[in-house]
Amino acid sequence: MSAELRTVADAEEVARAAADELVGAAARALAERGRFTVALSGGATPRRLLELLADAGAPFRARLPWDRTHVFFGDERHVPPDHRDSNYRMAHDALLAHVPVASVHRMRGEEPDAAAAAASYEAELQRFFGLSADDPPPRLDLVLLGLGADGHTASLFPGSAALEERRRWVVAPFVDALQAWRITLTLPVLVRAREALVLVSGAAKAHALADVFTSGHGLAPSPAARVRAETGASLWIVDRDAARRVPEERRGGT
Repeated sequence: MSAELRTVADAEEVARAAADELVGAAARALAERGRFTVALSGGATPRRLLELLADAGAPFRARLPWDRTHVFFGDERHVPPDHRDSNYRMAHDALLAHVPVASVHRMRGEEPDAAAAAASYEAELQRFFGLSADDPPPRLDLVLLGLGADGHTASLFPGSAALEERRRWVVAPFVDALQAWRITLTLPVLVRAREALVLVSGAAKAHALADVFTSGHGLAPSPAARVRAETGASLWIVDRDAARRVPEERRGGT
């Protein structure tokens, strides 16, 4: 199934459209499996989404089955959970501190060894989903993703060996451009999600988004393009600034 690209006016509309989609994904998961498993993402656009979900005055909070929602993370920085760069801290401050979710499964970025933190998170996924290391990866109901200006998504960066991982579910790549370790779900986990929701806003992402949705550029596909190519069902919600270099017939405006 090819990815759907939907273009909206601005970053606020990206967050609102994403909130509505997340509510729908939760309803489908609850009806079919009795619970909702979602992997969150870091970044400014996802933060606004999480704030909307937590807002008692917005039309989303009351529509979500918080007591049957289990929260995971697509990636994390190698920092403690109270660090300003922590994806967990962002999610906690924007959403998790305000709603009664059933469980939160964070990546342990404070562990001295990032590889050990990745192995620990993989073991946690196995326990929660009742799987072994020899089983196929778990099927999250929804993964929330973003897009970097360099084409990365989660913490899968261009040229990283993590992109070729097919056995491990969670790895800890060293990102040369950032001179830092990251912890991330791998492609086998991301593409097995029942639904993927990718949020992109801002002109700085225009080149990267065009690479994802324009074929024949002759370059190796970006990490985000690989998610798009391999996943079964994905919706990309983007604003006009981000979509400016995508051919008009592909933009799927609302």
